[in-house]
Formats: sequence, structure tokens, C-alpha cells
Amino acid sequence: MTYAIRMVIALLSLALTLSPPVVRAADPVDLLLVLAADVSRSVTEGKFKLQREGAAAALADPDVVRAITSGPNRRIAVCFVEWATTGMQTVVVDWTLIADGDSARGFGDRLVEVPRSFAGSTSISSAIDFSVDQLERAPFQSNRRVIDISGDGNNNSGRPVAEARDDAIGKGITINGLVILTPPGQSFRPEHTDPPGGLEKYFQDNVIGGFGSFTVVAEGHESFGRALTKKLIAEIAGLPIQQHAAAPLSP
Repeated sequence: MTYAIRMVIALLSLALTLSPPVVRAADPVDLLLVLAADVSRSVTEGKFKLQREGAAAALADPDVVRAITSGPNRRIAVCFVEWATTGMQTVVVDWTLIADGDSARGFGDRLVEVPRSFAGSTSISSAIDFSVDQLERAPFQSNRRVIDISGDGNNNSGRPVAEARDDAIGKGITINGLVILTPPGQSFRPEHTDPPGGLEKYFQDNVIGGFGSFTVVAEGHESFGRALTKKLIAEIAGLPIQQHAAAPLSP
């Protein structure tokens, strides 16, 4: 190999070393959605399964899939997290593209197989903060970012929930709520006292916020599925969702 050829190779190698890495733009989606499920002590095994199985079924619902594939990018990205007290938050199913029935069912299959994460106090504020972190590290890009908080009690751990909500809103994030009511005659929320006006009003006043934010209420397995399906369609379609701020749905 001649000296000139060796010099050319050396210069090309140096150029490649000094060149900045190519940064690929994040894949666009129509919605970044964090489903954040309460698994605190007040959440019975039945309510735990309700949230897991309800989310899996709702995402695969034909009407939800139709809403997903009707957007400009024809896909959304979803991340499922569980939360309890401060320091107890985890990603159950990480960011996943949902673009058709098969990908929706695949997400749901993974979701229902993972063991329950925690049982502790209720820190909705920490759940919001953790969900914001997941949105900010998402490998996809969207102008619409939503945190979907489901829970059966008020904030009793961590910083004030309204502070966390306001910080998230300040970043352009919408927070919606799915309130799981305790059926009449049952009491399994010893660490909670019912807030004035009830849990739905508490969520409306302290938890939800941002453009088009809303709350829906579920009292049983069947009503949870209907509520979450309606909620997902509204979130995915970007509807003016105040009309979906529903009264309790019958089981």
C-alpha cells in the first residue's frame, strides 16, 4: 500500500471519528398516553384485575382501534405504569406502538401476565410526577401528551397533588381521571376518608387538568370497561371531552 493511499485512509478515518452522530427524529404518533393505575392498599385484588384486564380489553376494542387508525399517523404510543405511595412507581409495560388490533392485543397480553407491583399508601402526586418522566423519555413524538390516572382514593402521601398537576399542565400535558368507586356496603379503604363532595369532585378539583381534561366514574367490572373504552376513544380522537365527564355508570 503506497504512502498516499495510507494517508487517504487515515484522513477518512479521522473524518468519520470527528463527524457528529446522526440523530434520528423520534417517530411521530397521534398521542402519547400513560395509563397510570392505582395499586395502593385500598385496591383489592378485584380492583387490581379490573384495571389490568379493563385496560387490556379497552385497548383492543374495535371502536378504540378504529379511533387509533383514524388519526393522521394512524397510531398511538402507550405506556402502562402502576403506583402506590411515594417511591412506589414502576413501568409495567413500556412504550409500545399501537397501530392495529394485533398490536393492541399484544400490549394487553403482556399487561395481564405481569405480577402486581406494590401495596402501599396513595400518592397521586408521585404518580403524576413519575408519569411526566415517562412522557419525557418516550421514544416517540406527539403534540398530544396525556396521563390517565385511575384510582379509588385521595392523595395521602407525597407532595400536594395540585402542585404535581399544575407542574404537568405547565409542560402542556393533559391529566384525565378514572374514579373507581367503592360499592355501597363495602369498606376496604381504611387509609382514606371520603373527601368533601365525594371522590369524583376531588379528582375534578385536584387531579385532572389541561386542555379538554375530564373524569369518568366506574362502579363495577362492566361499567369500568365501558368507561375506559369511552375515555380512550375521546382521548385518542382529541374530542372536546367535557361532555364525557360522566356521572357514575351503572354496573
